[in-house]
Amino acid sequence: MLDKIDLRILSILQGDARASNAAIARKIGMAPSATLERIRKLEQRGLIRGNEARLDAAPRLVAFVFVRSSERAGGPKTARQLAAIPEVQEVHHIAGEDCFLVKVRATNPQALGQLLRERFGAIRAVTSTRTTIVLETLKETGSVPVPTAVPGQAERKKGDGRA
Repeated sequence: MLDKIDLRILSILQGDARASNAAIARKIGMAPSATLERIRKLEQRGLIRGNEARLDAAPRLVAFVFVRSSERAGGPKTARQLAAIPEVQEVHHIAGEDCFLVKVRATNPQALGQLLRERFGAIRAVTSTRTTIVLETLKETGSVPVPTAVPGQAERKKGDGRA
Protein backbone atom coordinates (compact mmCIF):
# COMPACT_ATOMS: atom_id res chain seq x y z
CA MET A 1 0.00 0.00 0.00
CA LEU A 2 1.33 3.41 -0.92
CA ASP A 3 1.15 6.24 1.57
CA LYS A 4 1.15 9.99 1.00
CA ILE A 5 4.97 10.20 1.23
CA ASP A 6 5.45 7.45 -1.37
CA LEU A 7 3.08 9.25 -3.73
CA ARG A 8 4.97 12.51 -3.23
CA ILE A 9 8.31 10.78 -3.95
CA LEU A 10 6.89 9.24 -7.15
CA SER A 11 5.56 12.61 -8.26
CA ILE A 12 8.91 14.34 -7.63
CA LEU A 13 10.91 11.67 -9.46
CA GLN A 14 8.54 11.61 -12.40
CA GLY A 15 8.97 15.36 -12.75
CA ASP A 16 12.74 15.20 -12.40
CA ALA A 17 14.36 11.76 -12.45
CA ARG A 18 17.73 13.40 -11.77
CA ALA A 19 16.61 14.93 -8.46
CA SER A 20 19.12 14.06 -5.76
CA ASN A 21 18.12 12.06 -2.73
CA ALA A 22 18.92 15.09 -0.54
CA ALA A 23 16.69 17.37 -2.64
CA ILE A 24 13.81 14.91 -2.45
CA ALA A 25 14.31 14.57 1.32
CA ARG A 26 14.10 18.36 1.72
CA LYS A 27 10.89 18.53 -0.32
CA ILE A 28 9.13 15.84 1.70
CA GLY A 29 10.59 16.80 5.09
CA MET A 30 12.40 13.53 5.82
CA ALA A 31 15.97 12.48 6.49
CA PRO A 32 17.95 11.55 3.35
CA SER A 33 18.57 8.02 4.65
CA ALA A 34 14.85 7.39 5.21
CA THR A 35 14.06 8.86 1.80
CA LEU A 36 16.63 6.64 0.09
CA GLU A 37 15.17 3.60 1.86
CA ARG A 38 11.69 4.47 0.56
CA ILE A 39 13.01 4.98 -2.98
CA ARG A 40 14.74 1.59 -2.89
CA LYS A 41 11.52 -0.08 -1.71
CA LEU A 42 9.57 1.60 -4.52
CA GLU A 43 12.18 0.27 -7.00
CA GLN A 44 12.00 -3.25 -5.50
CA ARG A 45 8.22 -3.22 -5.84
CA GLY A 46 8.58 -2.24 -9.51
CA LEU A 47 6.88 1.15 -9.11
CA ILE A 48 10.09 2.85 -10.26
CA ARG A 49 11.43 0.92 -13.24
CA GLY A 50 14.45 3.00 -14.14
CA ASN A 51 15.61 6.38 -15.33
CA GLU A 52 16.28 7.43 -18.88
CA ALA A 53 17.13 10.53 -20.84
CA ARG A 54 14.27 11.45 -23.16
CA LEU A 55 15.81 12.69 -26.38
CA ASP A 56 14.09 15.03 -28.79
CA ALA A 57 13.04 12.75 -31.63
CA ALA A 58 11.35 15.51 -33.66
CA PRO A 59 13.36 14.96 -36.86
CA ARG A 60 12.22 11.34 -37.01
CA LEU A 61 9.19 9.85 -38.70
CA VAL A 62 6.77 8.16 -36.28
CA ALA A 63 4.55 5.31 -37.41
CA PHE A 64 2.21 2.83 -35.80
CA VAL A 65 2.28 -0.63 -37.31
CA PHE A 66 -0.56 -3.11 -36.82
CA VAL A 67 0.95 -6.59 -37.00
CA ARG A 68 -0.80 -9.90 -37.63
CA SER A 69 0.95 -13.05 -36.58
CA SER A 70 0.43 -16.75 -37.26
CA GLU A 71 1.65 -17.49 -33.75
CA ARG A 72 -1.09 -17.99 -31.17
CA ALA A 73 -2.73 -14.77 -29.99
CA GLY A 74 -0.19 -12.52 -28.32
CA GLY A 75 2.62 -14.95 -29.07
CA PRO A 76 5.57 -14.13 -26.82
CA LYS A 77 8.17 -15.16 -29.40
CA THR A 78 6.85 -12.72 -32.01
CA ALA A 79 6.52 -9.99 -29.36
CA ARG A 80 10.16 -10.48 -28.29
CA GLN A 81 11.37 -10.40 -31.91
CA LEU A 82 9.47 -7.17 -32.57
CA ALA A 83 10.74 -5.60 -29.34
CA ALA A 84 14.35 -6.46 -30.27
CA ILE A 85 14.26 -4.15 -33.33
CA PRO A 86 16.07 -0.93 -32.33
CA GLU A 87 13.62 1.39 -34.15
CA VAL A 88 10.70 -0.14 -32.22
CA GLN A 89 9.71 1.95 -29.20
CA GLU A 90 6.59 0.14 -28.04
CA VAL A 91 4.98 -3.26 -28.58
CA HIS A 92 1.39 -3.75 -27.43
CA HIS A 93 -0.59 -6.99 -27.57
CA ILE A 94 -4.03 -5.84 -28.69
CA ALA A 95 -7.56 -7.16 -29.09
CA GLY A 96 -9.14 -7.26 -32.52
CA GLU A 97 -8.11 -8.53 -35.92
CA ASP A 98 -4.44 -7.67 -35.43
CA CYS A 99 -2.16 -9.17 -32.79
CA PHE A 100 0.18 -6.27 -32.01
CA LEU A 101 0.36 -2.51 -32.27
CA VAL A 102 3.97 -1.38 -32.65
CA LYS A 103 5.29 2.18 -32.43
CA VAL A 104 8.37 2.80 -34.54
CA ARG A 105 10.62 5.74 -35.40
CA ALA A 106 12.52 5.90 -38.67
CA THR A 107 14.62 8.61 -40.29
CA ASN A 108 12.37 8.91 -43.37
CA PRO A 109 9.72 7.02 -45.39
CA GLN A 110 12.36 5.02 -47.26
CA ALA A 111 13.92 3.86 -43.99
CA LEU A 112 10.46 2.90 -42.72
CA GLY A 113 9.83 0.85 -45.86
CA GLN A 114 13.17 -0.89 -45.47
CA LEU A 115 12.45 -1.56 -41.79
CA LEU A 116 9.11 -3.16 -42.64
CA ARG A 117 10.53 -5.25 -45.49
CA GLU A 118 13.77 -6.38 -43.91
CA ARG A 119 13.17 -6.49 -40.16
CA PHE A 120 9.43 -7.10 -39.77
CA GLY A 121 9.42 -9.29 -42.89
CA ALA A 122 12.21 -11.44 -41.46
CA ILE A 123 10.02 -12.49 -38.54
CA ARG A 124 8.58 -15.77 -39.69
CA ALA A 125 5.28 -15.53 -37.81
CA VAL A 126 4.40 -12.04 -39.14
CA THR A 127 1.72 -12.58 -41.78
CA SER A 128 0.84 -8.94 -42.50
CA THR A 129 1.34 -5.35 -41.40
CA ARG A 130 -0.73 -2.21 -41.74
CA THR A 131 1.10 1.07 -41.17
CA THR A 132 -0.17 4.49 -40.14
CA ILE A 133 2.28 7.40 -40.41
CA VAL A 134 2.00 10.22 -37.87
CA LEU A 135 1.73 13.68 -39.44
CA GLU A 136 1.93 15.66 -36.20
CA THR A 137 2.30 14.73 -32.54
CA LEU A 138 0.14 16.86 -30.27
CA LYS A 139 1.01 15.12 -27.01
CA GLU A 140 3.50 12.43 -26.12
CA THR A 141 4.46 11.56 -22.58
CA GLY A 142 5.64 8.67 -20.51
CA SER A 143 4.21 10.21 -17.36
CA VAL A 144 1.41 8.53 -15.45
CA PRO A 145 -0.99 10.37 -13.14
CA VAL A 146 0.14 10.12 -9.52
CA PRO A 147 -2.70 10.54 -7.03
CA THR A 148 -2.27 13.33 -4.50
CA ALA A 149 -3.97 11.35 -1.73
CA VAL A 150 -3.95 7.73 -0.65
CA PRO A 151 -7.03 5.97 -2.10
CA GLY A 152 -9.58 5.29 0.63
CA GLN A 153 -8.06 7.81 3.04
CA ALA A 154 -10.67 10.51 2.36
CA GLU A 155 -13.53 8.03 2.93
CA ARG A 156 -12.10 6.94 6.32
CA LYS A 157 -11.76 10.55 7.46
CA LYS A 158 -15.35 11.35 6.49
CA GLY A 159 -16.60 8.25 8.30
CA ASP A 160 -14.81 8.97 11.56
CA GLY A 161 -16.08 12.54 11.86
CA ARG A 162 -12.69 14.22 11.27
CA ALA A 163 -13.24 15.26 7.65
